[in-house]
Amino acid sequence: MPCSLFRGMEHRIFLSLGSNQGNRRELLEQAIGCLSRDVGQIIQTSSMIETEPWGFVSSSLFLNAVVELETELSPTELLDRTQQLERELGRREKSHNGAYQDRPIDIDILLYDDLVLHSDRLTLPHPQMHKRRFVLEPLSQIAPEQIHPILRCTATELLAEVS
Repeated sequence: MPCSLFRGMEHRIFLSLGSNQGNRRELLEQAIGCLSRDVGQIIQTSSMIETEPWGFVSSSLFLNAVVELETELSPTELLDRTQQLERELGRREKSHNGAYQDRPIDIDILLYDDLVLHSDRLTLPHPQMHKRRFVLEPLSQIAPEQIHPILRCTATELLAEVS
């Protein structure tokens, strides 16, 4: 997808942030500061919620939040930038042999406007977001009427469906 399609336009994006290693609150706050500096203007940030690990077993709880931003970055530029920020904040690998693991920071792109995208590097909207309470709860806090572009349900409706 050519970057020129996205240049000069503001795009509304939602990112999920999580941490279960180190000073979790400080790491999320640093990530939010870096996003403001390197990605775009922060519109709003949810409160931070503590959650159980999802998809793997760990004794370390996560602290999670969702951030709404406006950016001029293309989806792949956004992915590159968020992955760079993860590395700067101490993340070494996304998963180990395909399995989730403890991590100092995780930044996932949930939504990029109402774009539906499937590429080798990026799927939008995030393919697991509708199954994750730790995403839907903070998303519903800041954008309860946000529509999932494939499921055509609001964040609040999706949250009500998650066990």
